[in-house]
Amino acid sequence: MERARRKLPMSGARYADLKELLEDRRQEILDQVRHKIRHVRAHHRGGSLHEVRDSVESSEAESQEELDLALLQLKAETLDRIEEALARLDERSYGYCFDCGEEISKQRLASLPFAVRCTRCEEAREEAERREQALSRRQASSLYLDMSN
Repeated sequence: MERARRKLPMSGARYADLKELLEDRRQEILDQVRHKIRHVRAHHRGGSLHEVRDSVESSEAESQEELDLALLQLKAETLDRIEEALARLDERSYGYCFDCGEEISKQRLASLPFAVRCTRCEEAREEAERREQALSRRQASSLYLDMSN
């Protein structure tokens, strides 16, 4: 794990490719957020706030607003992670697995630009987490059975 935290050598071409990938993704998300904000503002300016709605329409509108807010929050979190990835890129630690220190494939970074582990290490981490959760459930179940007897 120590190896992944050091500044690692990165070719100028890889640095440029990764920076472009992150900046393109950041711009894409910013555009989506701006579009959604314009849509919400236009919707509210259009008088829909003053419309009389029945309970079903009100419930649907509230559900849609909650969904919109959740999506905006998710996009904001993604933007934060991309900003963190850009900072790691400048430190030359971006694109390298936190666990094994190997390069994370460009395909993985393209689909998940803030990935901090290579596919192999992420799968191993997820499997260990599943085993730990299963063990915790078994222990809780065993404790419940012991207490009920």
